Amino acid sequence: MSDFLSRGEYDAIAKSLSLQTKAFIGGKFVPAISGKTMATVNPATGEELTRFAACGQEDVDLAVSIARKTFESGVWSRMHPSERKKIFLRFVGLMEKHLTELAVLESLDSGKPLSECLVTDLPESIECLEWHAEYADKKYGGTSPSGDGRLGLIEREPAGVVGCVLPWNFPIQMFAWKLGPALSEGNSVIVKPASWTTLSTLRLAELAAEAGIPEGVLQIVTGGGESVGSAIGLHPGIDVVSFTGSTEVGRRFLSYSSQSNLKRIVLELGGKNPFVLLDDYTDFAEAAKWAASAAFWNMGENCTANSRIIVPEQHKDAFLEAFLEELRNNWKIGDPLDTSNNLGSMVSESHFKKVMGYIEKGKSEGCRVVTGGEALNIGSGLFIPPTVFDNVTPENTIAREEIFGPVTSIITAKSNEEAVRIANDTHYGLQATLFAKDVAMAHKYARQLQAGTVSVNMFSEGDNTTPFGGYKLSGFGGKDKGRESHDQYTETKTIFVNLD
Repeated sequence: MSDFLSRGEYDAIAKSLSLQTKAFIGGKFVPAISGKTMATVNPATGEELTRFAACGQEDVDLAVSIARKTFESGVWSRMHPSERKKIFLRFVGLMEKHLTELAVLESLDSGKPLSECLVTDLPESIECLEWHAEYADKKYGGTSPSGDGRLGLIEREPAGVVGCVLPWNFPIQMFAWKLGPALSEGNSVIVKPASWTTLSTLRLAELAAEAGIPEGVLQIVTGGGESVGSAIGLHPGIDVVSFTGSTEVGRRFLSYSSQSNLKRIVLELGGKNPFVLLDDYTDFAEAAKWAASAAFWNMGENCTANSRIIVPEQHKDAFLEAFLEELRNNWKIGDPLDTSNNLGSMVSESHFKKVMGYIEKGKSEGCRVVTGGEALNIGSGLFIPPTVFDNVTPENTIAREEIFGPVTSIITAKSNEEAVRIANDTHYGLQATLFAKDVAMAHKYARQLQAGTVSVNMFSEGDNTTPFGGYKLSGFGGKDKGRESHDQYTETKTIFVNLD
């Protein structure tokens, strides 16, 4: 999308939104059984948008019971894949029709810049769901080399009831990444959106029902992590849980699995991702453009944010000059509904305080703030400008812990080999960015970087055809995106036939 509406038109859309506030269970929007509600706030203004259902164990029990009955009925699980595809594509079409509305809703609820929602989040989410819809009737089973007297058939079946626990930083995109493969395989799915960003997921449930996805196939159980997330993790009636979020919470889901039915757990977790500039790359303006995107896209509230920029000692000053120039020219922060801004608000007051705490920690450890470093006074919002630290060592806290905000560090290396060692010196391994002029060097060092995705001469998470997930503490049990993402939502069955 290249043409934006006026600010007044976006304001009008925002005012016209009818906010869904109830959980979606059994094809109906229902309040929490307890009657409890939770507030959701626009972090850019501090204003309460609405209150939504604060569900608990009883609501999860009901959703699981309905999901299991729906799965066993075969209304979706045994529907011909081409028919599932048609319904899924109708859902995609409705998302396209309501793209602007969804983008405004996402921006209001999360503080994300509307321009980012319009240009990236919604189009990529729609493309993701469309890709998985089209893949539904294009998978084949296999046969084993078992000789003339036996026939071994290898088939894939849907796993059953899937729980998807979403993060708050990309609500619609993570919905697409998980729902795409899980639903296209024929599972019944229960989604728990993040309590800070619930509204867009409920709107998607409305569109899914309108598209014809049968009752009980997709359910949205809203509420807090301690009440809904843990209930999903511990529930013996759920076969798979896919979670995106912090490593700390990811550990809990592994524990929940061991305490219950040993359900399959798929984890996409944190990152402390490096941006590595090799010593033969000297187009510093180009590198700076990508480094800024890698560090500050989505306000750094991104598991692949490149919060460690590792540069050759001899090139640091030239790179830093180009980096600061890029930030001055192209990274404007302010009101998220103003499409001239490409940086918005932190998602919540507690997260704002956490990020500011890391900034103060960097200062106290002797790291030098080159730009940013102080909160901005923009109305009642929670705004932190792009913050760059220099004089950072690999041992500093801001170089080791995931900040999840618009903060990055410049770290120098004496050689390419040392740069890669620094890059790998982390408990995480989600994504890495590598800039090199020589193709052979790019291949050599990309293979040495310990990360699930390595982007070369650009910042990227791949596309819908490529699996996404991490090494070490960044991932466990499966991948998002690509054909590989379907494996975790299916069971492999061998049927072995005697032909004699």
